[in-house]
Amino acid sequence: MSTSGLPFDDFRELIANLPGPVTQALVDARQRDSQLTKPPGALGRLEEIAFWLAAWSGRKPAVTRPLVAIFAGNHGVTRQRITPYPPEVTKQMVANFSNGGAAINQICAAYDLGLKVFDLALDYPTGDITEEAALSERDCAATMAFGMEAIAGGTDLLCIGEMGIGNTTIAAAINYALYGGTAQEWVGPGTGSEGEVLQRKIEAVEKAVELHRDHLSDPLELLRRLGGREIAAMAGAILAARMERIPVIIDGYVATAAAAVLKAANPAALDHCLIGHVSGEPGHMRAIDKLGKTPLLALGMRLGEGTGAALAAGIVKAAAACHTGMATFESAGVSNKD
Repeated sequence: MSTSGLPFDDFRELIANLPGPVTQALVDARQRDSQLTKPPGALGRLEEIAFWLAAWSGRKPAVTRPLVAIFAGNHGVTRQRITPYPPEVTKQMVANFSNGGAAINQICAAYDLGLKVFDLALDYPTGDITEEAALSERDCAATMAFGMEAIAGGTDLLCIGEMGIGNTTIAAAINYALYGGTAQEWVGPGTGSEGEVLQRKIEAVEKAVELHRDHLSDPLELLRRLGGREIAAMAGAILAARMERIPVIIDGYVATAAAAVLKAANPAALDHCLIGHVSGEPGHMRAIDKLGKTPLLALGMRLGEGTGAALAAGIVKAAAACHTGMATFESAGVSNKD
């Protein structure tokens, strides 16, 4: 990626120089796992999750301060009538989060997860991507930087989620631009688009990608032209977590699109991330496959709000607890295999 002296340059350098896993922490975790009171591999993927926690946190697997971060943004593309809900719903749902009335509030309470909600200039929608770029380079970089501050205050497991009427259209456009195929393959119902509304959604994605086609080979340029504030903020949060050695769980279709931009810029950019679930959005599993990931859950959910990532955090917490809390053969006085 070439540099230009513009706001993206710092992010280009950051993405190109991401820290890797802590090998010794991984070795130590594997050694302990071999001594736990169970047959080798008996906990299946829970064991791999414990190893992943160790490698990317650089310490013994533990989840003591998990956080769900929800980023909310509005999109100018809703002027194309691509969703049955008005943009005002984004702000109303943010208030619902604050009042404890949303699904994510209940899941966070059930799994003892922290929750932060970030309102990203909801009164000022991004540009309509069928007519212009969503954001300027300066605004996109500033929003990524804002997202990086989501981990301020400390966490040891970050769950990324979003809220934004129209943002499954944005996610579809990003995936179509990155991976090709047809717009129809990437566009789904979102909040309930069907019939003529769904057709307008497909047409909006086609028109947007065609309009910006000459500028989409650069992932960050793709992000600013086709993305949105919550997309940019989630990308920034994922990057910040990598720099601070915080493992990440990515939520649904929209959050996965934000992650895909980073993967396009650096193939190793998401090594510290898990995909929490595969949503009911038709393009999500295809997008996950492009990232080379395997989701933890498949519950048919398509709500957003970080709900799938939060549910997956319960599994990650259990994986860490099993690894650190189980007795070894020696400490339990249990005979190991010969």
